[in-house]
Amino acid sequence: MLRSSSDTRDSRVQHSVRALAHSVSPSAWHDVVEMRRADPTVAIAIRVGLATLIALVGGGLLGYSEVAGFAALGSLCCAFLRHEPYPRMAGKLACIGACVVAYTFAGAVLGALGLSIWLQIAVLSVAAGLAYLFLSAFRMTGPGPVILIFAAAGAAGFAHTGSDVRIATAAAAMGALVGWIVALLPALWNPHGPARVAVARALAATAALETEGEAAVSAARAAAARAREVIALGSRRDSHTAELLALVGAAEAVIDSGPHDTFAGRRADFVRFEAELRKTRPTIDIPRENISAVPDLERPRGFVREGALLLRDRALFIGACRVLAASALAGGFAAVVGLEHPLWATMGAMAALQGVNYRHTVARAIQRLLGNVVGALIAAAVLVLDLGYWPVVAVIVLLQTITELFVTRNYAVASIFVTAMALLLTGIGEPLGADIALSRVGDTLIGVVVGVVVAAVTIHRDDRHHLTS
Repeated sequence: MLRSSSDTRDSRVQHSVRALAHSVSPSAWHDVVEMRRADPTVAIAIRVGLATLIALVGGGLLGYSEVAGFAALGSLCCAFLRHEPYPRMAGKLACIGACVVAYTFAGAVLGALGLSIWLQIAVLSVAAGLAYLFLSAFRMTGPGPVILIFAAAGAAGFAHTGSDVRIATAAAAMGALVGWIVALLPALWNPHGPARVAVARALAATAALETEGEAAVSAARAAAARAREVIALGSRRDSHTAELLALVGAAEAVIDSGPHDTFAGRRADFVRFEAELRKTRPTIDIPRENISAVPDLERPRGFVREGALLLRDRALFIGACRVLAASALAGGFAAVVGLEHPLWATMGAMAALQGVNYRHTVARAIQRLLGNVVGALIAAAVLVLDLGYWPVVAVIVLLQTITELFVTRNYAVASIFVTAMALLLTGIGEPLGADIALSRVGDTLIGVVVGVVVAAVTIHRDDRHHLTS
C-alpha cells in the first residue's frame, strides 16, 4: 500500500522533531564527555606546534608580526592527513596549503574592496560550501574547511589596501610551505609510520571480533583493506613492508574464518602486535617473516582522479548546500543582532555540520560551544595581561600543541585550547579587548544552534544513529 505525500511529510517532520529532541537527551551529553582512544598523537602535536612556532617566530624576526597570524594559519596544513602515506600526503598537503593561500587572498580582497558585511557573509558562505565539497571529495581529513574560512574572515578584517592583500597572502604562502616541510620530515626516519598505524587499526578491529556480527566483520574487513592500500601507497619495499603485509594477511584469515575458530588463539598476538605498531621507535618486537621479497601490490587509484569523481556525488553536494545555508543563516542572524564578528557565527555553523551523522553533529555542536566558553575566558585573561608579542607567541604554540593532543580524543577539550589560540592569533593582527570573549561565545552559540537546526530539518531518513541509544 502506497503512503500519501501527507503521511511522508508527517513522517519527515516527526523524524526531525525526534532529532531535535536528541540534542537535550542524556545520550547526547554522554557523547560530549566521552574520551575516545586515539592513535599516536604526541609526535603529531609536536610537529604542528613546531610549524606554528617557526611561522610566528619568522614573522616576528622579519618585522611582519602583524601578519604572522596568517603564516601560522598556513602552517596548520600540517594538522591535516595525520596518518596518510607520505607520498600521497605530499600532494594532498600541497593542495590544502594552496587552499589556505587562496582563501586568505580572497578574504583580503573582500576587505580591501570595502564590501559590506552582508556581501562578505554571502561570499564566505558560498566559499564554505565549496570548501566542504572539495575537502570531502578529496578526503582531506583534519581540522576541516573551518580553517579556510577562518583565514578568509581574518584577512577580510585585516586588509584595507592592495598592499595588505599582498602581504597577507605572502605570509599564508610562507606558512603553508613551512607546514608542508614539517609534516613530511618524519618520512626521513620513520617512513613506515602511516602503514604501521593502518595495520594496528586492522589488528584492533580484528581483535575486537567477539561474534560474527555483520557490522563488526565489515568494519574489520574495511580496516584490513585500508591497511593494504596504505602499504601499497608507501615508498618503501623492504622486509618490514613484508612483515606488515603478513600481519594484515593473518588478520584477514581470522576475519574470513567463518565461525572465527582461530580467533581465540590469535587475539593475544594481535593485541600485542597492535601495541608495538603504535610505538614510534623503528625497532619493534614483531617476529621476522622469512619473505625474500615483497609481493607486488596493486597501486590504488590516484586521489585526484578519485576526488574528481566524488565531486559529482549527490550526498556531498547536499552536504555542501547544508553548510552554505547554515553559514549564511548564522552569519546573517549574528549581523542582525549586532554582534561584532558575525563571520565567527558562520564558522560555528559549518564546524557543527562536519559531523558524519546527526548524532555526531549534535555532539560536535555542544562540544564546540562548551569549549568556546572556556577558551574565550582563557584568551580574555591573556589579553588583559597585555604580554606583548613574544610571550603571546609562546602561549599560542603551547595552546596549539595541546589542541592536537586532544582533538581526536575529545573535541570539547580540544575546542578550549583552539578557541583561545584562535583569539590570540586574531589579536596579533588587530588590537582586541577582553570583551572579545563575550562576542566569541555569542557568535558560537548562534552558529551551533543554527547548525543543529539545519541538520535536523535536512536529516536523511536513514540517519537514525541518535535513536539507537
